[in-house]
Order: sequence, then structure tokens, then C-alpha cells
Amino acid sequence: MRVHDISGATETIEAAPAKINLALHVTGQRADGYHLLETLVAFTEAGDVIRIRDADADSFSISGPFGDLLRAGDGGDNLVTRARDLLRDALVSTGQPARPVAIHLEKNLPVASGIGGGSADAAATLRALLRHWDAGIDPQKLASLALRLGADVPMCLESRSLVARGIGEDIEAVTDLPELFLVLANPLKAVSTPEIFRRLQTKNNPPLPERTSGSWMDFLGQSRNDLQPPAQVLLPEIGEIVELLSQEGATPVRMSGSGATCFGIFQSVEAAHKAEMSLRESRPGWYFQATRTI
Repeated sequence: MRVHDISGATETIEAAPAKINLALHVTGQRADGYHLLETLVAFTEAGDVIRIRDADADSFSISGPFGDLLRAGDGGDNLVTRARDLLRDALVSTGQPARPVAIHLEKNLPVASGIGGGSADAAATLRALLRHWDAGIDPQKLASLALRLGADVPMCLESRSLVARGIGEDIEAVTDLPELFLVLANPLKAVSTPEIFRRLQTKNNPPLPERTSGSWMDFLGQSRNDLQPPAQVLLPEIGEIVELLSQEGATPVRMSGSGATCFGIFQSVEAAHKAEMSLRESRPGWYFQATRTI
């Protein structure tokens, strides 16, 4: 949406929803080292926020509960500014203006936590800038640009329920996934994605199960996250989170992406919020967030 402040300046605001891998199967590995995946993905109301205004020169700023961590770790380079620069180059090459902008990121999601935070921010930047600049780009070119930013960016560009295959670029929309009530949980400890893949013993695992007339919950019960076992060896707190969510009544409970964020599915939004409050009391230094899928 666009909003106007009292001075008349235009601000473009775009949500960057958290990406949840409800299931993630590693089905192979390419010659270039990239792993092949099949993943069922949903997006949640919880997420970061991108805000864009016109400016005399490009700038980028960060706020939010996890803003300090991102500022300390990006070294002046991040997916948001890379998305801005790549899109500007693409638009200018077709004769479309792309004036300077001030981009502000409200960082609400933990950093490097397996829920697509950086990828979601980059995708939201692309969507927001296209609206702010009132620009157009071929959808296939935009998807290619998104993939250059990272394997998760194309699916975050969609920000709707989907199945992704390949390295994440082969996307199939899912139109009948019901609304899910979740609690996201993270011990706020880093876990190395390359190390998790290195420890993954089997790279050619079975794909996602076929879904016929069964419910999505049945489907989830037959699926898995192949990265969870090696991640749990590296970071035992993941196993603790799974147990805590299960004790609160969540089912299923699973790690998202390469972790360390896990999710538990609850029967109602009230149950999810109750569990969030209980978990915050038991582990006050960890991240817990009740949310729902969009």
C-alpha cells in the first residue's frame, strides 16, 4: 500500500512475510554443488517490513528487534540493496527511470534462521520498488533476477502457498492449503547451513508424497524435513524446541528450512497465543511468535 504523511511525501510499504518450509525433502545434488529440493512452503503474517521514500541519494536503514544483529553482520552489503541495484539496472536498460530512494527495513524476524528473512526482504524490495517507481518488467526476467539474489527469493517473490522444486526456481502454486495457526520458535543461536548439508548423509531422498484425497495434515504427517536431523546434531536446542512445542499441544512440530527456527501447528489462534505466552515464560531469552498463514 501507499500512504501519505502530512508533508505530502509518498511512502511505499511492503510486507516481507516469513517463509515456512512445512516439508523439505532433499532429492539430489547438481554437479555445481547446489542441492535439489522439493518443499511445501507457506507464508505467515509474521515478518519484516520494507518502507520506501524518494530521496536525493540512495540510502538504507534498519530498525526493529533484530536490526542491530543485521547491521553488525552485513558489512554494508545486504540483499535489500543488491535487489535495489539489480532491479534498477534492469529497468534502466529498458529506458525506465529508477530515481534514488531511501529504503528502511523493519527487522522483526531472527537473522539467518531458516524462515527466509533476507530472501523475503529482497523479494519485498523488488515488489515495493516496482510499485514505487511505477515500473514494469517481464515476469520471467523478474524471476531470473530474483534467482540471482538467492535460491529462496523466487518463492518469496510469490509469497503464497506453493511447492518449489529444483533449487527453488520451479514453483507450483497451491490453492487449497487451509489457514494454519503456528508458533514459531528459535533459540537465537546460529547454525551453519553449509555444515548441515555437509553432514546430510543421504542426498537422494524420496520426493514429497503424492497427495490425492487425503487432508493436508495427513500429507504433513507423511513428509519431513531432511535437514532437521543433522541440524539437531549441530544445535541440540532444536530438539529441545521440538519437545517444548509438542508439550504445548502442537502437532506436527518441525524445523523450517535449515533452522534453527521450528514451528508447531495448533488447532486455533487462541491455542497458539496461549502456547506463545507459556513458552516465553519458560525460555525468556528465546524467540517465540504466534502467527497464522496468509
